[in-house]
Amino acid sequence: MRVYPLVRDLLFHFDAELVHHLTLSTIGLAGKISPVAGILRLFFTLPPQPVECFGLTFPNRLGLAAGYDKDGTAYRGLACLGFGHIEVGTVTLRPQPGNPKPRLFRLPEAQALINRMGFPGKGAKFVASQLGKSRSPELIIGVNLGKNKDTPLERAVEDYLALFDIFAPLSDYLAINVSSPNTIGLRQLQARQALEKLLRSLKVQRQQSHQKLGRRIPILVKIAPDLDDRELDDVLDVVEGQEMDGVIATNTTIQRHGLVPDVLKMTSVATESGGLSGLPLFSLSLSMVRKIRQRGGNRLPIIGVGGIMSADHAKAMLGAGADLLQIYTALVYGGPTMVKQLLRGL
Repeated sequence: MRVYPLVRDLLFHFDAELVHHLTLSTIGLAGKISPVAGILRLFFTLPPQPVECFGLTFPNRLGLAAGYDKDGTAYRGLACLGFGHIEVGTVTLRPQPGNPKPRLFRLPEAQALINRMGFPGKGAKFVASQLGKSRSPELIIGVNLGKNKDTPLERAVEDYLALFDIFAPLSDYLAINVSSPNTIGLRQLQARQALEKLLRSLKVQRQQSHQKLGRRIPILVKIAPDLDDRELDDVLDVVEGQEMDGVIATNTTIQRHGLVPDVLKMTSVATESGGLSGLPLFSLSLSMVRKIRQRGGNRLPIIGVGGIMSADHAKAMLGAGADLLQIYTALVYGGPTMVKQLLRGL
């Protein structure tokens, strides 16, 4: 009999954010104790299945999406679950509390979550101190960057450039988050003119840092699943025009029509504001990955994320054109063996 469903049923009686912090602290502590970490790796990890993508060699195709380990406190323990890469963040330049609580909600009937976290975190200085510690050289670490809530949109570029300087030496790739629905105005940075200004500035910053770092740090752009075709074309034109290295598709959605009517009737949680993740997001994210691949051919690497809850979902996302995959909500509903299950299925 599988144990995790019983544990999950117990955990789901408590506040979602509280449970997240407790589980994150536990896995973070386990990763710091060498014998425990070794046992976890022995139980959860599979032999490497290397994949080359934007100049990096990933141990396997499956990573952990941003939002789970916001402050970089648990990535060593999370890596013991078999992930090929961990994306830390979203990190903001200065610490901020995020949006008022409650701000994380479960929809078990739909295998979904709604969050309106608003980038809570301890800020760039703290996260940098975590990433500056020794780690396994095989582990790929990405850092997801976002602007502070109180940074005006016209000064957002300054936040991203400062974050670039801090994390380019500490990460294997950087992800530019302009698509969270939970920071007011942030998605406006996906508009052509604003995105072009931001990515052009980052391109120049990367060129200037190349010699100092001794390498070219890959930069990816994380986009929303709610873009229409014209908006998507604009984003892709700018991403390619400014020589970015890939796209992460997608963030959470503000739409709710992925929820079947029965779920909407069963729980008032479905009407909470925020970004929807999990199973109802899958078709939107899959469609976005397919569109990106059709428009860009094989020029632009894609990390497919959003609603991957089974091996069949993972295969479908790869079939649509994704090069790498990420999960988040699947870990909540499927438990720590989910990584191994998905990789075996592939």
